Amino acid sequence: MSKLKIPVQTVHSGILQENAVMLGDKSMKRLKIPAHGTIQLNFGSFRQEVTVIPVPKSDSLRVSEALGRRLGLRQRLTLNASYSTGSRILRLGPMIGVLVSRDHPEQPERVFGQITMFCRELTHACHAQGAYVYFFTPEALESRTTTIQGWVYDEGWRKLSLPVADVINNRLTTRKVENKPSVQHFLADVKSRYGTHFFNEKFLDKTEVFEALALDPALQRYLPESHALNGLAILKKMCSSYPSVFLKPVRGSLGKGILRISKEAGGGYQLLSTTPMGTRKQSYSSLAKLFQAIAPKMKTTRFQIQQGLSLMELGRRPVDFRALVQKNGTGKWGVTSIVARTAGSNHFVSNLARGGTLSTVKEAVGKSSLPAGVKESTQIQLPRAALAIARGVETYIPAHFGELGIDLALDQSGRIWLLEVNSKPSKNDNTPLNDQKIRPSVKQMILYCRYLAGL
Repeated sequence: MSKLKIPVQTVHSGILQENAVMLGDKSMKRLKIPAHGTIQLNFGSFRQEVTVIPVPKSDSLRVSEALGRRLGLRQRLTLNASYSTGSRILRLGPMIGVLVSRDHPEQPERVFGQITMFCRELTHACHAQGAYVYFFTPEALESRTTTIQGWVYDEGWRKLSLPVADVINNRLTTRKVENKPSVQHFLADVKSRYGTHFFNEKFLDKTEVFEALALDPALQRYLPESHALNGLAILKKMCSSYPSVFLKPVRGSLGKGILRISKEAGGGYQLLSTTPMGTRKQSYSSLAKLFQAIAPKMKTTRFQIQQGLSLMELGRRPVDFRALVQKNGTGKWGVTSIVARTAGSNHFVSNLARGGTLSTVKEAVGKSSLPAGVKESTQIQLPRAALAIARGVETYIPAHFGELGIDLALDQSGRIWLLEVNSKPSKNDNTPLNDQKIRPSVKQMILYCRYLAGL
């Protein structure tokens, strides 16, 4: 199979029929495409038999405006191309679809709200790598058709009717939307009908992750003791084993709804809860009374109870580490970035949504009171732990993931612990967005899409 990058442009339909394309003779030779022969043109789910007309001294592929509309090509683009002589198929792309929760057509500068800049950055990165990307919402899947109404960026956002993509990245932000029958039916249908690859296909529950990783003896050392909170008995058992415990919503994110329980000097128990304004403190004379107070929450929220950890601190604020682990251009896991997150004042969780601040691992560990030898080994051990955990998730949880946000912590002796694994890592908390610079995380995602699509 021969591959190269080809500029693709549309020409007036009067010059070229819809079932013919013009291709530079240099490109034809390199791809080994026979002149004036009939081949199949594939772009995402689009398939059409076309006659190839050679053009001397040209390197571009020209298609009629009518064919360009069906392909979703309104501007001159450079795309990867591969030709298989056996099947006589010319493939362009890959075509990448990003499934996002909502759009705001009435806000042309912020069509996708907070992630609009990421979507533009991804578009620029795709142009550089010879890929094509569009963005679509679950509403586009309500009507059963073979095309999708998707957004593309071309000096402004516009909506086009497009083929189903070769690869789809799930960026939905709620389980409710992800589990809609229209979404689940669409995904099953395009996988079987077109062989579409779909990654980050589901949210992860905390209990599911910890139970799955506990199956691997090599990963158990990273796992704090953790159970589903199903009654007072397990709360008593954990509080008798550890000075503090955390109750985390099984399906929570951004540090919302986390509770911390610790013993008080006088024999009672203190309950800390996260609020947008800071930490709320309450005291109870017994665990039974504390449990009574939190029982109403348990009717609507499932909690996981987890061993409290004595975390590394900076200025009496706990620190944790977010590793972004992604599949690369050969389908292997790699660590793209790790940042340290220091909790905001009056907070006991480090999420940026709760006033936390970012720094490099080297800066944070360097300022800490960890032993010197531990500080040095941390730079190697943190990425090693993140990779091992990503491979464990892939091995023990039956779903396709292409990137994971893995939250790790160091205790005050330097031991590494897993806090949680996020299958929809934020696009805004590893490095600042910049109009000019394409982040490594964005490049890596496209390389993985190209790997999946074979382009």
